[in-house]
Amino acid sequence: MTPDEPYLLRLSNRLATGLLSMAPERKDRHRGFLLAQQLPDGGFRGREGDSDLYYTSFAVRGLSMLGGLGEAECESIGRYVLACRSQELSVIDLVSWLYSGLVVQLAGGPDPLSGAPETFVDAIAESLESTRTADGGYARTTEGAAGSTYHSFMVALAYELLGRTVPDPNRMIQFVYDRQRDDGGFVEISPMKRSGTNPTAAAVALLVMLGGMDDELRDDVGEFLGIVKGDEGGFLANTRIPFSDGLSTFTGLLTVQDLELEGVLRPERAEAFIAGELEFPTGGFRGAAWDTQADVEYTFYGLGTLALLCR
Repeated sequence: MTPDEPYLLRLSNRLATGLLSMAPERKDRHRGFLLAQQLPDGGFRGREGDSDLYYTSFAVRGLSMLGGLGEAECESIGRYVLACRSQELSVIDLVSWLYSGLVVQLAGGPDPLSGAPETFVDAIAESLESTRTADGGYARTTEGAAGSTYHSFMVALAYELLGRTVPDPNRMIQFVYDRQRDDGGFVEISPMKRSGTNPTAAAVALLVMLGGMDDELRDDVGEFLGIVKGDEGGFLANTRIPFSDGLSTFTGLLTVQDLELEGVLRPERAEAFIAGELEFPTGGFRGAAWDTQADVEYTFYGLGTLALLCR
């Protein structure tokens, strides 16, 4: 499995470069937190429960950012990834599985596709296409009647990790265009009227991947992100949410940088929000100021935001 620099790998390398200047002892605290969430089967958990591909992917991304994966980590995570190959996976879990497997393989671990039937990748592609909807996007399941901006982005990532492209990309581009609203942002599903930071980030990433971004859209997105800028220094999920959070701040900042939008966010205030409100001194990050516990996913977003700010 050797796709040419898929989006998630490019982003991983970019974030790792951004964290090169972080103090070693600070890195060690966060690395220790992430490794403490690993279970004996090699996978990682969320805040409770068993190993989960979704959280394992975030742990792999976080560990990669903090200096790479060692031999022991590659062996244990690779074992978990291989054990999950025969499972029927949702789109999100499939992307998590493909990404984790690729990173572990590149770090010296096993190829997650080693020994798989020749038809394995074709079967995955057929499974992805079974969730395509009449509007040109992709739904979460085969029962979905309308496409989801986020799941369409996940499908595009999955195809990239498989070394393929989305079939009929022009339909996907039009699907994304149809999810834009008058405020300049994008919604998750068609009935929604109020744009969100995270659907907007997914839409922008999709349009950039597929060659559908233009200057007018760029300006629209810049105006929307100015509306959802939070008082704390980060980004709100949408205009009805009164506080910034780690996920929206990461995706919003990533979109600002990718579109080269100037003056939308003050870097020093964003850093103060992430480091002062969300980072635990013992390691790990929480999702928002009201949150009481760190987890693997929000630790990735916290580290990722700091990495972007250090570019």
